[in-house]
Amino acid sequence: MSKRQSTLATFFTLATLFPALKKKPESGKYTELRPDLILQTIVHLEKRICERFPVSGLSRVCAEFRVLAGESEALARQLRHPVWVVRIASVVSGVLLLGLVVWALTQLGRHFTFNPNGMPDLLQATESAINELIFMGLALFTLMNLESHLKRRAALQSLHQLRSIAHVVDMHQLTKDPAFLFAALKATPSSPERILNKPQLNRYLDYCSELLALIAKTAALFGQNMDDPIVLNAVNDVEQLAQGLSVKIWQKIMVLDLAEED
Repeated sequence: MSKRQSTLATFFTLATLFPALKKKPESGKYTELRPDLILQTIVHLEKRICERFPVSGLSRVCAEFRVLAGESEALARQLRHPVWVVRIASVVSGVLLLGLVVWALTQLGRHFTFNPNGMPDLLQATESAINELIFMGLALFTLMNLESHLKRRAALQSLHQLRSIAHVVDMHQLTKDPAFLFAALKATPSSPERILNKPQLNRYLDYCSELLALIAKTAALFGQNMDDPIVLNAVNDVEQLAQGLSVKIWQKIMVLDLAEED
């Protein structure tokens, strides 16, 4: 084997061992959610709903969801980056606490004298010192996790709003029952107003399903940008809720499709 071939073989071996030496494919295009495209889809869906059902409550729900999705996307983007003010404050506070402990130990060692007659006082002082160290350790732990706690709280509040608006969408499709289109049932004074025909009802239910899917995708932005297990569980809860509500809607759509085939 020539020297050049040996050099090339060594290079390819290193490239195999260290993937960073390989040419990386373009990332982020199809391997992660793009917030801008999600927001564009929401805007387009709002226009479609307003054009077909201009005075419906669903159009107002979609408009409010568009605003909420924009706020959620901005928050999820901010949570990707460190909060330097909180980090610096936590580090400074931690250093001050550690400095206080070192100073107290230094003063204790400087003035400490062993006296057999003072053993009870020494044991009591040692117990108090251990308790103080435990409390300081808890304080340091809290300071080090302060940034994560603040991010988690903000993300959970936004996810709670997305969960609430998913229930609102479900309320708007609650009385859109296709069975009333095919059954000769006489309306009662308390019956909801049913003015949609089969094609309109099909489109209405389809818009509700799309709204729920977009709510789930907006919630997934937090899971994409954060690795907090509590936030990830909340994201999964919103996705499962949207999926469960969407299943009910698609059951109604299937009833409409089967009726049209008959």
